[in-house]
Amino acid sequence: MRSVRQIRQYSPEQVPDAVVKQLLRVAQWTGSSRNTQPWHFIVVTDKEQLRSISQLRAPINWLAAAPLGIAIVLDGERDVSEAYDEGRVSERILIAAHDLGYGAGVAWYGDDTQEADAKRILGIPAERTARSIVMIGRPVSAKDPRPNPRRGGRKPLSEIVSYERYSK
Repeated sequence: MRSVRQIRQYSPEQVPDAVVKQLLRVAQWTGSSRNTQPWHFIVVTDKEQLRSISQLRAPINWLAAAPLGIAIVLDGERDVSEAYDEGRVSERILIAAHDLGYGAGVAWYGDDTQEADAKRILGIPAERTARSIVMIGRPVSAKDPRPNPRRGGRKPLSEIVSYERYSK
């Protein structure tokens, strides 16, 4: 589990349909708040669509090189629980891709205008919520190719864990 990383660099090798199906089954069986299953998944392999989405904002330009994206569309009825469910299903797809020998990374479309543009590109109705797409492919590197990558590593447990009551 600790070796699963956000991958942003992929080989051009296509992801086989059988692997896509396995990833979609994992997404299908991910738990959700009150078992609402508030999602719909769009499998995107069209390079022009991926390029268009990658141009919504600079920090997600890396997704154009991925061979596959799974866009997450939510019902748009319960903001808080759907945001939680979106995180759960995204992480499950990342872990499943890693388990199957692939890499994955989540890209957020951006602000309301950028989200509306992503919906237009993917044909998503305006009343639905669509904030992210999970990119999948064979990893070339785990290095962050973005212009201003964040520092890696993790804070020590002593800085992030309290027992019984909050203390910092």
